[in-house]
Amino acid sequence: MMRVTAGFACCTLVCWGFAVPPIVEQPSDTRDGLTAIAGIRVGHYTLDSRPAGCAVVLTEAGAVATVDVRGTAPGTRETALLDPVDTVQRVHAIVLSGGSAFGLSAADGVMRYLEERHMGYATRAANVPIVPDAILYDLGVGDDPTIHPTAECGYLAARAATDGPITEGSVGAGTRATVGKLGGPGRAMKGGIGTAMLELGNGVRVAALMAVNARSGENTTIGVVATNARLDKAELPIVARMAHDGLARAVRPAHIPSDGDTIFAIATGKITDNVSLLRIGAIAADATGDAIVRGVRAATSLPGYPSAGDLQGGVR
Repeated sequence: MMRVTAGFACCTLVCWGFAVPPIVEQPSDTRDGLTAIAGIRVGHYTLDSRPAGCAVVLTEAGAVATVDVRGTAPGTRETALLDPVDTVQRVHAIVLSGGSAFGLSAADGVMRYLEERHMGYATRAANVPIVPDAILYDLGVGDDPTIHPTAECGYLAARAATDGPITEGSVGAGTRATVGKLGGPGRAMKGGIGTAMLELGNGVRVAALMAVNARSGENTTIGVVATNARLDKAELPIVARMAHDGLARAVRPAHIPSDGDTIFAIATGKITDNVSLLRIGAIAADATGDAIVRGVRAATSLPGYPSAGDLQGGVR
């Protein structure tokens, strides 16, 4: 186990080791994040006018999806249809955005992007893109809270999405993210967005993309875990639930009354062999914790919010 205390921040980040040879192998390609899952593309967009942005996870061919929301102040869109008993089985994108509830409009731009490409849930009249969304509260960072991600941000993030390596740190949904605020603004530091992937011996991969903005007032941590295994909407909630264990290891306290920690889980179904739901859930938690630590480590500073790399003896 490697324990990382991020300087003088009140948020202790814990990155758990993955030395369990029967369960986890080294990834077999150079991508070590969410895009190592075939069929997934990720794009960021960051506003120039003020630090703010969003991240888009595209699954244009459709992926089985669910969500697990913790805390009592969530900011989400299209999460009710992810219930296992509901009709729609697949999503075409997931959005992670800053800007509090204003940032939910970023999903409109992603829907426009997909509509232009005739992708979505087939109805008699048209294909309707299914685009769930979750947001961070970051309006208190920067000098103008009226500037926040819009539908155009979502569209541009979707247009920029690739299946290559994912930029981490102070970009997209992690642009204004901060951590360690329980001790007051003088003890806070920069948060960010990070990603990690682990691989089982039978070719099954599990990856996470997490935006960490912890842990005082109206703040939260949101993200996506994904696997290339074939799981249905009854099995995936277990993966999302177990992934929250990784969040709770990396950020303490977690799931508090004033936040809405949200983890989406998606399965592309490329690996059709029988797989262990236990093993997938276990490494989903590991990947989630690792992605959170990577997001903070990769972040760059903002006025009043030093980065981990700025601190004496930083954890880069």
